[in-house]
Amino acid sequence: MNLFVGNLSPETTAASLRKLFSEFGEIVSSKVIIDNATGMSRGFGFVEMADKFHSYDAIDNLDAIFFEGTVISVKEAKGNATKGGGNKSGGGFKRPFKPRFPRTDSRPPRNDARPPREDDFNSLKY
Repeated sequence: MNLFVGNLSPETTAASLRKLFSEFGEIVSSKVIIDNATGMSRGFGFVEMADKFHSYDAIDNLDAIFFEGTVISVKEAKGNATKGGGNKSGGGFKRPFKPRFPRTDSRPPRNDARPPREDDFNSLKY
């Protein structure tokens, strides 16, 4: 089961996360997310544990504890659409993006529309 670990200290590493969570069960992977632009930690990471019951035990015991200078947040990670199969209809097929209403030259641009007048509101019935 994949766990989200938030509010991490900038000094926290994947190895320190692995060490913290390993007392609750087998760790498949651990990572701290790094900002590509700055090379610094983004303040969150993920720990994947082999057994879901060990994962729930880790959540119960590690959520809202003080770790490396901050109070961390540990929760079950939500699904990631980039891994495939993340759409709500099930399956792994992703259809290509197609705009619902394609723009045509016959429709005027939005910024040319007139502002509403007081007469427009007087005709409304409540």
